Amino acid sequence: MTDKVYNAAIIGLGIMGGRMIGQMAAHASFGFSGAWDPSDEACSAAQSIVPGLIIAADARSLINDPATDLVYIACPPAWHKEYAVMAMEAGKPVYCEKPLGVDIADSRDFVARLEDSNTSNIINFAQASARAIEITDQRLQNGDLGDISGVDVIVHFARWPRDWQADADWLRYRDQGGYTREVFSHFIYLVERFFGPAELVDAAPVYQADPALCETHVTATLKCGEVPVKLLGSSGGAGPDRVEMTIHGSKLSHRLHDWFELQTSDGGAWQQQLEEHGDLRGDSFRRQLDAVARWMAGDDHTLASAADALSVQVLVEGILAGPRA
Repeated sequence: MTDKVYNAAIIGLGIMGGRMIGQMAAHASFGFSGAWDPSDEACSAAQSIVPGLIIAADARSLINDPATDLVYIACPPAWHKEYAVMAMEAGKPVYCEKPLGVDIADSRDFVARLEDSNTSNIINFAQASARAIEITDQRLQNGDLGDISGVDVIVHFARWPRDWQADADWLRYRDQGGYTREVFSHFIYLVERFFGPAELVDAAPVYQADPALCETHVTATLKCGEVPVKLLGSSGGAGPDRVEMTIHGSKLSHRLHDWFELQTSDGGAWQQQLEEHGDLRGDSFRRQLDAVARWMAGDDHTLASAADALSVQVLVEGILAGPRA
């Protein structure tokens, strides 16, 4: 790690922006040039997390501020490109929440502009630096799991958006929201990271009666080379939320559950791993920002690029479009 402190401009102070401010404030490598959000309430909430946080008059002036070392974008996805273009014009690195966007053509242009301007960029897939992912990656490369027969990704939410997302009302709507974009995208990124480019074989989303609202159920099949990947999602009904991905290997299988937890099986019952590390969620957030600091320093990291996120977006939007001709 470097001793340098990088000042972030935080664009968007909703759920993700508020979380990131708290995480960066607790990390030795980050400070703030300021923050901006159109909501006065969101700005006040952010200042309660980081007393003295500067709230800029507008996004452009904050991005252009000489004190800004990187631009973190956490607004709804329809506006990601707009603020990233401001960062490109200012010559600032872009750290953006996923999904990259919701319009494929617009996102292709987004990535092309990042590449043409040589703008350094990363996209915040939250599991990218988690211990469970690092170990799974290493074991796959070493052949420790054996032959991979397939991957299952299963998610269920009693309510969507989840209770803690109530203020992010846009997540209810079909144009930008839904759990396929918000949750399945993380696992599609991992599948492509582990097994290479994925092809969408089939998809069957189920939507609500109101055409403005997002999906309730999803089934889809992807294929990475010879590895089949099955996605099953649902929302509604009593019970705990479920978020897990199982990689079925002939020697060892890995189950990634509750985002950051890891279980393994060699044919017997699932065995919990990584218990010695305590709070894996907090540990993963710290490791993610460690990787962001390495990225800023020009060192090796495992974070996703905008090009990676575009590949995920193409698959996600294909799933949401429904059955293929």
